[in-house]
Amino acid sequence: MAGRVQHYRSELKKRRGEWEPYLKANSGLPGPRANLELVTAVGEEADADLLWRLSASSDEFLALCGTAGLGRLAKTDPDTVLPWLKELAEDPRWRVREGVAIALQRLGHASMSLLIPEMEVWSKSGPLVQRAAAAGMCEPALLKKADEVRRVLLVLDHITRSMAATRDRKHEGFRVLRQAMGYCWSVAAAANPAAAQPLFVKWLRSSDPDIAWVMKSNLGKARLRSFRKDVEEPKAKKPVRKKPAKKPVRKRSAA
Repeated sequence: MAGRVQHYRSELKKRRGEWEPYLKANSGLPGPRANLELVTAVGEEADADLLWRLSASSDEFLALCGTAGLGRLAKTDPDTVLPWLKELAEDPRWRVREGVAIALQRLGHASMSLLIPEMEVWSKSGPLVQRAAAAGMCEPALLKKADEVRRVLLVLDHITRSMAATRDRKHEGFRVLRQAMGYCWSVAAAANPAAAQPLFVKWLRSSDPDIAWVMKSNLGKARLRSFRKDVEEPKAKKPVRKKPAKKPVRKRSAA
């Protein structure tokens, strides 16, 4: 990936002021996968004005590039960047929403002490913003300090509690959040199993079918193979039923 990113950075440097046609031509869209290496290159090479303009584009790939790239500016200008990212987290285009998660992860690489408090606030918003918060923090490379992972786990706990309290679950926001929570717990738990264990045990006891799916989906991840046995209740063995003893047959005495 690094080689391709460097290639695109070189190509972008040759095209100062003429990026948009090149970005659209090399987006990989329509198709199953956007060109994320090109997205990364834009985030490195574009100036602030261009990133802001791209993030507001009606073209989905251009908006993805600008949104993801704003993560580079978030540490130095959080009061301006983060409210706009929060708004974009509810964009109807899923690739733009993914760009928000990429931007938040970039902020996390620069400053987890800035990212976590902001995501604690985002976790009290609607499901699409909650999804961005969870996905933005639950990246293995970000979760290196035990105390920070504990705070991330508490954010996931709050989001899960809000999911359990949700009545209308047929809208897209709930579905998207449910899908993300189906892996985010496992990332945080792998980073701090001791802190995650009591929370997993609590939610595994839930009778809510969506919460049960979320937690079981996380336990199915390979990264939690050794953690699984510590939180799953052992299956009770079925009692062996003894066959009733046969009654002795009395022989009639001869008359």
